[in-house]
Amino acid sequence: MKVLAAMSGGVDSAVAAARAVEAGHDVVGVHLALSRMPGTLRTGSRGCCTIEDSRDAWRACDILGIPYYVWDFSERFKEDVVDDFIAEYAAGRTPNPCMRCNERIKFAALLEKALALGFDAVCTGHYAKVTENADGSRELHRAADWAKDQSYVLGVLTHEQLKHSMFPLAETPSKAEVRAEAERRGLSVANKPDSHDICFIPDGDTRGWLEERIELSEGNIVDVEGETIGTHPGANAFTVGQRKGLKLGRPAPDGKPRFVLEIRPKENTVVVGPERMLAVDQLRGIKVSWAGLPIPAVESGEEFDCMAQVRAHGDPVDARAQVEYDDDGRQSLVVRLTEPMRGVAPGQTVVIYQGTRVLGQATLDSARSLERPDLAAAR
Repeated sequence: MKVLAAMSGGVDSAVAAARAVEAGHDVVGVHLALSRMPGTLRTGSRGCCTIEDSRDAWRACDILGIPYYVWDFSERFKEDVVDDFIAEYAAGRTPNPCMRCNERIKFAALLEKALALGFDAVCTGHYAKVTENADGSRELHRAADWAKDQSYVLGVLTHEQLKHSMFPLAETPSKAEVRAEAERRGLSVANKPDSHDICFIPDGDTRGWLEERIELSEGNIVDVEGETIGTHPGANAFTVGQRKGLKLGRPAPDGKPRFVLEIRPKENTVVVGPERMLAVDQLRGIKVSWAGLPIPAVESGEEFDCMAQVRAHGDPVDARAQVEYDDDGRQSLVVRLTEPMRGVAPGQTVVIYQGTRVLGQATLDSARSLERPDLAAAR
């Protein structure tokens, strides 16, 4: 096949591209320039898609003997990922920018351009697996190395996108093996640290970054009974489950720490309470999509067994899920958990699985407290 290898500048994408070449595909490497900040460099292991990373990607392509290009997607990235991130926080939600980047940049804008140029597939270094059924339909599954599994952040991929996605690291048992292979191939990124945190906030100070972009105004911090117990510089700077930075002048009656339970942006109010009240047993998601063809229960609206995961490296929880339709035919996903989750916030993504298979995902609109159904983490 004619394959476009997305080269992030890291070891995973380099080895994935090498395996695609070794498999006999006609491979072209491309690095996505996502930031227009001059002189942007990695700090330690933070960030990705920087000038330094583009150079590492070029060196890898040179060793592999494949063409290398840099595509400027910075304007699209700003609109679809950065601006979305700011808007979600301004609305009191906690977004996942990596999900949005995969959805709107790497497997929408990039794949769209690749197909228009005659490529058959986009190859990335994600740890996930695409399988093909006898009828030609595709499914997304967890990678062999569950510790590095990235199927969660790929849960936004559609069936059509899965048909053109290639993940050569799917069966690799460990990241150590990938690094060893890179060393054998003479790739300079063999020991390069993994990126982490949000790529466009390389210093990791999300709150400070947001304060420069969202207009904050002082408001009240209240307890679950509605009593004002403190003030804050702006509700948008807080997230559900947060403990530090509340700066309350007096302790809780039981002497235990308080946590952010709910953010009410319209009222500019932050609700705090005991840790036990972070537990939720029902999630409701909107903007639903299915990774592959939806299972029959989706069409019929019947409940089905699944596992729910709300963080990239979080533990999945057994659940029952059901799709509801409004008058316009729009779907919402209701997930009832068999065990409570803590610190779940609107804006996060819930990805549902059956075994290793990713069924689909939704953006959380609300999460209901076990102890206080009226404290719904979203209003």
